[in-house]
Amino acid sequence: MTVLLLRLAGPLQAWGVKSRFTIRATELAPTKSGIIGMLAAAVGRRRTDPIEDFLSLRFGVRKDQPGTVIRDFHTARPLDGGDSMPLSNRYYLADAIFLAGIEGDGALLEGIDEALGHPVFPLYLGRRSCPPTPPISLGLREAPLLDALRKERWQASEWFQQRFRRRRTPFDAELLVDQEAVPAVERGTVRSSRDVPISFDPRRRDYGLRQVERLLVTVEAPAVDLHDPMIDVEEAGRCS
Repeated sequence: MTVLLLRLAGPLQAWGVKSRFTIRATELAPTKSGIIGMLAAAVGRRRTDPIEDFLSLRFGVRKDQPGTVIRDFHTARPLDGGDSMPLSNRYYLADAIFLAGIEGDGALLEGIDEALGHPVFPLYLGRRSCPPTPPISLGLREAPLLDALRKERWQASEWFQQRFRRRRTPFDAELLVDQEAVPAVERGTVRSSRDVPISFDPRRRDYGLRQVERLLVTVEAPAVDLHDPMIDVEEAGRCS
C-alpha cells in the first residue's frame, strides 16, 4: 500500500473530541477526524461534500515531540458594549511535533500530496488559530503504514533531540495506529476513539468509533560532532 507521511508542527495545536460548551479540551495527539478534515480542506472539499473515499484511509501517528498542554482563559466583549460573552477555557499543545501517516489508494494520496503544497482552503492543526509550520507533506512511501511510521527519521526539534543526544539515550516515541493496520501478533494495548468523521456537515455532524493500538518505537537523533552553544541558551530559556 501507499503511505503519505505528514509532519505536523506549529506553535500551537488543538485536537479535540470531547469539547463541550465553555471547556475546549485537546487530545495529546492528532485525531483522525482532524487530519481528514485538513486533507479535505487541501483538496477543496466543503463541509457539506461527501468524504466516503477518505473514510477508507488508515491512520497512524507517532509522537516525536509530545509538547506541553497549556490553558487559555478566554473571554470576549461585544463592540457595542453589551454583555460579555461566556468565559471559556481553551487548551492547546505547545511545541509539539508529530509524524502522521495515511495509508490507502495511491492515486488518491498522490492528489492529496499535491494539494498540500497548494491547498484550496487554509490548513490548520485542529483549530483555526493553529496554523502549521510548512512543509506538511514528507512525501509518499511504498510500505505498510506501521513500517513507514517506524522507519521515518525523527522529526523533533533540534533542541529536543539534543537532550537525548547528550545523555546518549534513545527516545521511545508512542505510536497510535488504526488496529487493522497492526499485525495480530503485535496487538496489545487498545482503546476506542470516537474520531471517525462520518459527516462534517454542520447540520448533522456525525462521528464513528475506531480501535486504536498503542505501541512504542525507539528513535535516535543523528550524530552531531560539533557542539552548538546556542542549544544551551535555547534550553535555558525554555526552563526559565
